[in-house]
Amino acid sequence: MISSSFLLFAFGIRGFRCNSFGYKSSKIVLNIQKDSSEKRCPCCKSRNVVWNGYVWRDIKTVPIGHVPVLLHTKIRRMRCKECGCDQNEHIHFIHGKRTYSTRLENLVMDMLQFATIKSVAGHLHLTWDTVKEIHKRRLTRRYIPLDIRGVRNIGIDEFAVRKGHVYKTIVVDLDTGRIIHVGDGKGADALRKFWKRVDHYGVVIEHIATDLSRAYIASVMENAPVAVHVFDHFHVVKLMNEALDELRARVYRKETELNGRKVVKGIRWLLLCNGDDIFDEKHKTRLENALAMNKPLAQAYYLKESLREIWAQSTKAAASQVLEEWLEQARSTKIPLIVKVANTIAAHRTGILAWYDCNISTAKVEGINNKIKVLKREAYGFRDERYFKLRLYDLHNKGITSFLG
Repeated sequence: MISSSFLLFAFGIRGFRCNSFGYKSSKIVLNIQKDSSEKRCPCCKSRNVVWNGYVWRDIKTVPIGHVPVLLHTKIRRMRCKECGCDQNEHIHFIHGKRTYSTRLENLVMDMLQFATIKSVAGHLHLTWDTVKEIHKRRLTRRYIPLDIRGVRNIGIDEFAVRKGHVYKTIVVDLDTGRIIHVGDGKGADALRKFWKRVDHYGVVIEHIATDLSRAYIASVMENAPVAVHVFDHFHVVKLMNEALDELRARVYRKETELNGRKVVKGIRWLLLCNGDDIFDEKHKTRLENALAMNKPLAQAYYLKESLREIWAQSTKAAASQVLEEWLEQARSTKIPLIVKVANTIAAHRTGILAWYDCNISTAKVEGINNKIKVLKREAYGFRDERYFKLRLYDLHNKGITSFLG
């Protein structure tokens, strides 16, 4: 006979006794019954109650080894003569009409820290949907509503959900690395609910890092006008890289000699990477030969290299001077693509130089975006939109393995 102590320590069941056990359909079946015969109304606490029938239920619980365990228990129905309450007696180790125990739910959550939904479902003899619903319910309890009190520094960026220009915008707490908002799209509307929560919690945002998106700039100016708004230097350099690559493509299309086309075609990586990272003499020679072929390409390349000096100064005043000199050099090239980039950078100079006030960037947000990309690729997308958002909120707690499968 299985003791009550075994039921308590193995399955978290107290106040029950095991009358018998067996092995049926590759499962261990424990026939358990509640010890106490005390009758008390759960509504008015009156003792003037009578039993009004019963039902048998099979409850899945944690397995023993790889063998699933089923709890076969009789649940009695109680009717109160005082208040008329008529309901089943309370069973502490399950919630409502679920077919699995709380202990099994806890084991699912523990295993999802390091295993996939598919592997957890297979090991615990549950369906994929059951494991997913357990996780979704627990995450909802943890993150809805999401508490953003104490947030001071945030980063905003978007990521593609799938092909066809479908995007989501995320807001990341730069101090903790957690996602605190997921909005649909990549415009100002995607941030509307976030700003409402900021007002609700009385949060004062001090520093904000974004790319050069007009929608984000307008949204920040409207809802956090006193915050220091920093334009991430990665996106500023990206503007120059894109212009340089487009210039290279134009040079390639205009080149008539076969050898010249081969030289220009093969230098895209050399043009866009950091010049200090090119250690191979063969690659250096190839780059120098390509730059010698075309003066505008050479001018654009050296401007791209010198652009990083803006963030390498010791003071904001020195950086401002370097920025002005760079803008002058870029405009003096008279290359339309480069002049356009220079005008864009000049229009955003305040946000670019604001980096010296707080030294924040969207690097942490970009790192989270990379995790999201891996998660989407491995999980083949998410059919449940709400579940997807909950998993994003939980992304900072663990790796991405629990997303998969």
